[in-house]
Amino acid sequence: MSSLALKLTALFTMIIDHYGAIFQSDIITYRIIGRLAFPIYCFLLVEGYFHTSNIKKYAARLLIFAFISEIPFDLAFYGEIGFEHQNIFFTLFIGLTAVYIIDNKKINVNNNALIVFAASVLASLLRTDYQFIGIIYIFTFYSMRNQPKNKKFTVLALIMSVVNIAAGWLQEFSLLALVPIYYYNNKQGRKNKILQISFYIAYPLHLMIFYLINTY
Repeated sequence: MSSLALKLTALFTMIIDHYGAIFQSDIITYRIIGRLAFPIYCFLLVEGYFHTSNIKKYAARLLIFAFISEIPFDLAFYGEIGFEHQNIFFTLFIGLTAVYIIDNKKINVNNNALIVFAASVLASLLRTDYQFIGIIYIFTFYSMRNQPKNKKFTVLALIMSVVNIAAGWLQEFSLLALVPIYYYNNKQGRKNKILQISFYIAYPLHLMIFYLINTY
């Protein structure tokens, strides 16, 4: 599967998950399907880190859309604007920053575990989506990226299954995301600026649409 195919898989499963959470909370199937989305986004974040020509612009896009998405996120899931839970772009931004610090030799931080711990605490304090679980996902994809395939996916499955315990049994279905990731072919697929920005816009847009449908 190309990067584009994984992005589409993550996008559609995320929308299905959010539809279920907002409109059909009694039907667990939607939430199970939705468990595929976030691990794929974490994997793509790490791949994006290694392929981007400008890490600062990449991080800036994540942070900008984190703020853009916060109002639609709050309205869609809580019906009002608040600070009890922040959207997934904040988690991805914190994870990307942690990876950059770990990988950047100029910063010279030798204790990777301390960086992951600090990022996990920050995500948890800010109550970002997936909190420390998301940071551990991102770091695991980063640290296992160049390992032999069988070893990589064995470790990924083991670590994900352990940290998922903190989120409850439903999150264990996130391991299904490893199937499409396993078949990633290291190709980007079709790529242009419009398509790139569309994947960012899709997040706040579908949440606002769901909020309006649910309200009116």
